[in-house]
Amino acid sequence: MRFRDLIRLSLDSAVRARMRSIMLLLAMSIGVAAVIALTSLGEGARRYVADEFQALGTRMIIVIPGRSETGGVSPGMLSGETPRDLTLSDALAVQRLPGVARVAPLVVGSAPASVGALEREAPVMGSSSELMPVHGFVLARGDFLPPGDLSRDTAVAVIGNNIARELFPGREAIGGNLRIGDRRFRVVGVLADQGRMIGMDSQELIIVPVSAAQALFNTESLFRLLIQAHTRDDMTRVRDATIEAIKLRHQGEEDVTVITQDALLSTFDRIFTALTLTLAGIASISLAVAGVLIMNVMLVSVSQRTSEVGLLKAIGATRGQITALFLTEAILLSVAGAIAGMAVGFGVDWVVGNIYPSLPLNPPVWAIVMALVVAILSGVVFGLMPARRASRLDPVAALAGRR
Repeated sequence: MRFRDLIRLSLDSAVRARMRSIMLLLAMSIGVAAVIALTSLGEGARRYVADEFQALGTRMIIVIPGRSETGGVSPGMLSGETPRDLTLSDALAVQRLPGVARVAPLVVGSAPASVGALEREAPVMGSSSELMPVHGFVLARGDFLPPGDLSRDTAVAVIGNNIARELFPGREAIGGNLRIGDRRFRVVGVLADQGRMIGMDSQELIIVPVSAAQALFNTESLFRLLIQAHTRDDMTRVRDATIEAIKLRHQGEEDVTVITQDALLSTFDRIFTALTLTLAGIASISLAVAGVLIMNVMLVSVSQRTSEVGLLKAIGATRGQITALFLTEAILLSVAGAIAGMAVGFGVDWVVGNIYPSLPLNPPVWAIVMALVVAILSGVVFGLMPARRASRLDPVAALAGRR
């Protein structure tokens, strides 16, 4: 029996038993689609987090008030103490360290912003001129915060595009006066639309000098301290030097958490890679279930085609050829189901990608290959027992319809 005859007979059998073939195709396609869709979700989440951190800038080191222990509890919490505040003096001390290119202090809050009768609530970030290169902000027009003494309370503001459109409708925002809380600021720049950057929408943001933000929110403490090292090789040295410098300023207490952007990204990368592999493993179970269905349906097929097997044996078909015939049918249905499942999986990715355009949904190549290989192996492994059973039928009994 030639290979072409095997394919033709297998296709004829699949077409004659349409319901059986549809069940096998459906089971296999669901399994493959689940692998494609779930691994796309895990990989998309990993890429989204990576893009978010890359949007923050490069060679970044983040200083957070309070020391994070293994259990996630800072030392002073159990005793009722609070960590010492980060201050502008700490920022200036860090700025003098070797290997430090830029330091951007952050004060974050929310306040009502108004122009005449128009008013809305907006997130306000206090920082310095160094924030733009450190954080990666881009201007649509105008200027960023002016350089100078961090303690100087300059009444200027850089606003997001939505703020400009809502509070300055029909006119240019740059040069206009904006009231934030009980203080007046002059708008000097408008931010370009960069989407959400670690929870902050650049279109909705107002940026003012750090000292002005401290006065606005009546605080001397900093929310974060962003440091940019000269090179990637400097990052570890700058991190250690920052810890020591602040420790000396805080009476020998190591009461800050200093993390590097690369370390944070590496941690999230490992987490989401493990999540993607777990999702792929869970989805692969459905392929095993589809394989069991293939075996059961093919066993039924053997019983229904007993006479056909008897006729093939009577005209000289060998046991190997009978085995190959049933195995080819199982493999063809598995491959067809896998292809249909891939189409469904990519379709699901397309739909979800249109609903959530910020989430990059593309399955990794290894997931596609794994889904195809597991689908084909399921057809081979679970189709083998029915094929062997068919090949062992006695030709005389099979012709008579007995198994």
